[in-house]
Amino acid sequence: MIFIWATALVIGILVFVHELGHYLAARSVGVRVEKFSIGFPPKFISFTSVKDGWDITIFFLRFTNGRLSWAPVMDSHININGRKGTNTEYVVALIPLGGYVKMAGALDESLDTVVTNSPDEFMNKSVPQKLWVLSAGVLMNIFTAFLLFTGISYVQGKAEASDVPIIGELSHGKPAEKAGLKTGDEITSINGEQIYKWSDLQQILRPIPDMPIEISIRREGDILDFSFNTSYLVIPVDDGIDTIGIIGIRPEYFYSPVNLGQAIAYGYNGTINSFGLIMLTFQMLGNGQASLNDLGGPIMIGQIAGETAKAGWIPLLGFMALISINLAFLNILPVPGLDGGHIFIILIESIIKRPLSLKVRLAVQQVGMVLLLMLMVTVMFNDISRLFN
Repeated sequence: MIFIWATALVIGILVFVHELGHYLAARSVGVRVEKFSIGFPPKFISFTSVKDGWDITIFFLRFTNGRLSWAPVMDSHININGRKGTNTEYVVALIPLGGYVKMAGALDESLDTVVTNSPDEFMNKSVPQKLWVLSAGVLMNIFTAFLLFTGISYVQGKAEASDVPIIGELSHGKPAEKAGLKTGDEITSINGEQIYKWSDLQQILRPIPDMPIEISIRREGDILDFSFNTSYLVIPVDDGIDTIGIIGIRPEYFYSPVNLGQAIAYGYNGTINSFGLIMLTFQMLGNGQASLNDLGGPIMIGQIAGETAKAGWIPLLGFMALISINLAFLNILPVPGLDGGHIFIILIESIIKRPLSLKVRLAVQQVGMVLLLMLMVTVMFNDISRLFN
């Protein structure tokens, strides 16, 4: 159950924020928005802004002409005299894993070819206005991550790790937990070397990834011995990346209060560092230390969201901030079908001083859709493979 609601919360909020950015930016420059949809079809409920009120429709399974189909089951109208209405349809769809904003006169992934050159159509706006609308979703995701990192820092305070070699937290599924170590255990020696500080055990473990170790701990006055293999972690270093040994433990942390200015600084650093992690991922893919098999999709996001939700709201919101940055980075890539692809086309048109033909634009969009579908198939295959392994 935690897996379901945590996934819906993380993806639902981030998609809503992204599409809200496009919607607000479009409205700010006078672009008519035809539909604002959150979630994948089928529709569950729609609100249409009309003259003198709102039209509301609820959809569900029903028998129509002897066949079971997804269709409207209730229509209603809320009367608000004098309301102008925009004819925008606001939709909440059944599967909370996506969303989109349909703007009038936009040649996007919907492959809509109806362009009338009306003043309120997207294609009739200036290049700066188009770029503003197309980049607004990415900017909203970055801003959301910044707010989350800032809020977490302000509420939680500044984290300071203790240098005492006492286990403050165990990582699920890592060697230390599997071997039977527990929170509160004091590590006294590793491979016969005495441990006096947390930095001592880091110095010993770092050079031995995937190696057998012998570790002694003090638990309630008793000395216990364990033997198991270390795991590994890839981290950035000055001259690239390095693979270090780990066993899945963290020290005890103490938190000191911070003021709003300090929280904002931590929020900024957290946002920048998140982009750094993404660049590290691409570097690892490029040098072969990671492969496409390591990429994950909605199921992997859901699994991690569920685990962080079990740990509390702070870890869940921190994970949401990371996913928000990933969503921003993915969407700004110059791939047809993504925001970055649309921006790339607009920039090309501004350079050649003429719009691309409708045939060319639609062909580019179709290629982009194929690439995105291939990516979706890859990450879904990886997700399903992990479930069985």
